[in-house]
Amino acid sequence: MYLVARRIELLDQAVAALSNLKQLPDQRIAAFPVDVSDWRQVQALAEQMMQGGVTPDILINSAGIVEPGYVQDLKIEHFHQMMDINYQGTVHVIKAFLPEMMRRKSGYIINVSSGGGLTGIFGYTGYCASKFAVRGFSEALRYELAPYKIGVVVVYPPDTETPQLEYDILHKPPETKALTETAGRMTAPAVARIILRDAQKGKPVILPGFEAGLLHFLSTNFGGKLLDWMSRIILFRSAKSKKQ
Repeated sequence: MYLVARRIELLDQAVAALSNLKQLPDQRIAAFPVDVSDWRQVQALAEQMMQGGVTPDILINSAGIVEPGYVQDLKIEHFHQMMDINYQGTVHVIKAFLPEMMRRKSGYIINVSSGGGLTGIFGYTGYCASKFAVRGFSEALRYELAPYKIGVVVVYPPDTETPQLEYDILHKPPETKALTETAGRMTAPAVARIILRDAQKGKPVILPGFEAGLLHFLSTNFGGKLLDWMSRIILFRSAKSKKQ
């Protein structure tokens, strides 16, 4: 298992925790401090790993950031950062490792999108755009890689208990809070278990938890009209309460 992230201290903690769970003496757990939004860093990592005889069997792209806010208040840099990490980071990792996976004609790619990749949500213009991009890229990629026997999965997790979620809660507009306050949360380990379980079953779309499944159903049925109607009612009530 190889972990890739920007913060080396968190990588070290993860490696230490996972090392205690090893079941076989030859299991390898290592970490690399890499910024996936930097194509050159990702290329260098792929070359280093493949020169060492390592080609991923399962490639999981879960790097992501969120910057909520009104579109007029968000800086252009926020849009660039979310697209660079959430979307381009996914593309970079896949492009770097894909040639060898295609040559071997095996492997599994798991791309983590979001509920914000299923429907547009007030206060998440930049975030939704980046997660919709992950969705579109993954769906097209699935067809292209089918002849090479490489599976492509898209995950649409609900709110997951992470430091990013806590940041999100502190900075999201009140209208966004009104839309999301009734949504449940899941722990990161619970989401991870569902991803691995459903990936083993060969599911092309993974929806951890009831809320994710409901959002997927509402966004893909009735032309999205029911979900739009529900969102407008909540936003109307939120605006009305602000005036009182």
